[in-house]
Amino acid sequence: MKASILTVGDEILIGQIVDTNSACIAQQLGEQGVSVCEMRSTGDTHEAITNALDELFALSSLIIITGGLGPTNDDITKHTLAAYFGATRMALHEPTLRHITKLLSRRGIAIGELNRNQALVPDTCEVLLNLAGTAPGMWFEKDGKLAVSLPGVPHEMEYLMANEVIPRLKKRFRLGKVYHKNIATAGIAESTLAETIAAWESALPPHLRLAYLPSLSGVRLRLSCYTADAHAGVADEVEAYLRQLQPLIPSCIVGYDGDTLESVVGQLLKARGATLVTAESCTGGRIAALITAQPGASAYFKGSIVAYSNDLKKRALGVFQSEIEEHGAVSKVVVEQMARGAQCALHADYAVATSGIAGPDGGSPGKPVGTVWIAVATSDKLTSHKLNLSGDREQIILRASYSALNLLRLVLTSDGNAC
Repeated sequence: MKASILTVGDEILIGQIVDTNSACIAQQLGEQGVSVCEMRSTGDTHEAITNALDELFALSSLIIITGGLGPTNDDITKHTLAAYFGATRMALHEPTLRHITKLLSRRGIAIGELNRNQALVPDTCEVLLNLAGTAPGMWFEKDGKLAVSLPGVPHEMEYLMANEVIPRLKKRFRLGKVYHKNIATAGIAESTLAETIAAWESALPPHLRLAYLPSLSGVRLRLSCYTADAHAGVADEVEAYLRQLQPLIPSCIVGYDGDTLESVVGQLLKARGATLVTAESCTGGRIAALITAQPGASAYFKGSIVAYSNDLKKRALGVFQSEIEEHGAVSKVVVEQMARGAQCALHADYAVATSGIAGPDGGSPGKPVGTVWIAVATSDKLTSHKLNLSGDREQIILRASYSALNLLRLVLTSDGNAC
């Protein structure tokens, strides 16, 4: 089955919001063996939506639509779909009305006409009850073609995809089976990674496909079999190839599938019963934010000192004024003193520190923008690395944060050297 994704809303076209819905929908469809051949965004007009439907139905038999189902006058998707699929009237969907009334009542809001109108749906659709919000989803079928309209609010769309759309697709159609295995890597550039594993990749059989998915945290490899129903032992086959991959990039593999640098570091600390603190200058607390976003981080993370000024580096972390004057705040000796100072001040087993120039100003010929020092302190060892990072300010901060977490991972796994 081929599918298209259509997002509706002027706010997407003018860049006011970022369309994350398409990526989420494509991922869920892909996991069911549905091939997404087109993604498109269109404005809030009847003509734009209708033209998009005509063009996308020429490419695919399924269109997932998000947006334009709210209670205000600019939300016209429902009425456009009613006309497109030949509805004769808008019918009241009682379960949706009861749900809206109950939902608003809990918030102390009386139901109004606009809210009541959200329970009116074209008489040619099958209603998908939206227990995560107020606008119901709608399922239309015509001439062997299928369109599913979902709210644009991400958590409402995600609820309906998981609880209504995917189960109905699986029930009504014989979908293909797809097997994916994700390998998270860090500390190695995409081009270097590709060169390092080129022979291994070339030896993969035709039914296994490798994709490179780079991000600021590292490169994620995805090994996929899109005909898993014809390969009952595909999981075992993939595991065999992963065993061949591991010796090629041993210290670069962070984990698999949902593993991230921050989650793996947390697992390693928890397994040791160890504690962690951070001393951050250029990263401004971003490392601490990544760590504390993990459930259960309180078991191993004690806190952070964001020492942005040199004065606080001296007072809170014990950095020597003489070292700052001689080497500068962005230096090996200063970042190592920051790490050791945080470890001692906050009584932790491990400390991570950063000091750098995130830009866009502040660089010099000797220390250009993107120069960052990171360090990890243990009870008996200091490990530090100099980074030369590219990108804008936000990208440099994130790259430095992930690089520091990766250095900690390497130290925790007794390998302080990068790939």
